[in-house]
Amino acid sequence: MRALIQRTSGAKVTVEGEVVGEIGPGLVIFVCAMREDGEAESEWLAGKIVKLRIFRDDEGRMNRSLLNVGGAALIVSQFTLAAETKGNRPGFSTAAAPEDGERLYEHFKDQVRGHGVTVGGGRFGAEMKVELVNDGPVTIWLDTARR
Repeated sequence: MRALIQRTSGAKVTVEGEVVGEIGPGLVIFVCAMREDGEAESEWLAGKIVKLRIFRDDEGRMNRSLLNVGGAALIVSQFTLAAETKGNRPGFSTAAAPEDGERLYEHFKDQVRGHGVTVGGGRFGAEMKVELVNDGPVTIWLDTARR
């Protein structure tokens, strides 16, 4: 699985003008299941993200995790993280099939929730508008194939 995470002071996702997910301080997590991914990748990625020390401590250093700060997670499915960009038109053949992608997206959200994190989400397969304030800015790319 692939994830692009951004530390945020607040974020929301809307579908057709309706807010379907919203959080205060925490992480926005854009996530994509790849063709060979399964539950093991979803579980590893969730554990890695909630423990990643990217929040400031009292001395201003990135030394605290999402769990340490009691932050929330807004998790948005984004198959475009699988983009292959050799040419000028991206290809997405390495992304999981939609039914597998949705299943792993939901599993990932459940795994993050299982760590005690408040989770908001988008709507799988929908056209979404994501608004966020990137705090820092801090943006980190993770890929379970490179763990």
